[in-house]
Amino acid sequence: MPAELKSTTHGGTMVLTISNPELRNALGPEIYAAGVEALNIAGALSEVRSIVVTGEGSTFCAGGNLQRLQANRQLPPQVQAQSIEGLHDWIETIRSFPKPVIAAVEGPAAGAGFSLALACDAIVAAANAVFVMAYSNVALSPDGGATWSLARALPRQLATELLMGGERIAADRLYALGVVNRVVPQGTALAEALAFAEQLNEKAPNALASIKELLNEAGAAPLHTQLAAERDHFVRNLHHANAGIGISAFLARQKTRY
Repeated sequence: MPAELKSTTHGGTMVLTISNPELRNALGPEIYAAGVEALNIAGALSEVRSIVVTGEGSTFCAGGNLQRLQANRQLPPQVQAQSIEGLHDWIETIRSFPKPVIAAVEGPAAGAGFSLALACDAIVAAANAVFVMAYSNVALSPDGGATWSLARALPRQLATELLMGGERIAADRLYALGVVNRVVPQGTALAEALAFAEQLNEKAPNALASIKELLNEAGAAPLHTQLAAERDHFVRNLHHANAGIGISAFLARQKTRY
């Protein structure tokens, strides 16, 4: 069966499922392109409030296809460079996507699969989930934004251990380190991620988009610049119709519907 990215909807959430069971949901150019296309479509649909990314079956994603990588060693370097650009386009699209993106992880998330999970706004992991930056184990360096994500999520020493050591780390340890949001019983990661997404779907989309944009900019911005950005977003959202709905409902102790 060819590798594909399946798309389904559950209420206001679009679920993107990596499907490549013969290779433990390994990634490839066709999946990268489908991921970008799916998010571009979802971004234009007001009824889609959030995204969940998961893997088919008992594995989230085994990362890159090593057989394909071995074959690419016999081809000009730009072939692999173009493939990585496809992955990076997907990663950047997830990071800049104005709606929440949640990873639902069952089983292994290795290499670029781990990078993909880190690119999401939140991670819900099953108790049996294991994460590994496997690159150094096959004499490779990371891609998919792994160094960017881990350098911001962890102290340098821990990021170095994960990236250089290439050892597995369990979901509960990443939870303790603040990288994983929730650890749930095996087999329930998707259901829990959908429940989490549904909670977010009830919030005002413009407010969530502002929060995501501000968080993306906060790591590199000086305090003065970030304060100015927070001011501008706050004022813009205050004068959005949703603020009138939200404030009025809160004062009246009513449920909001945006």
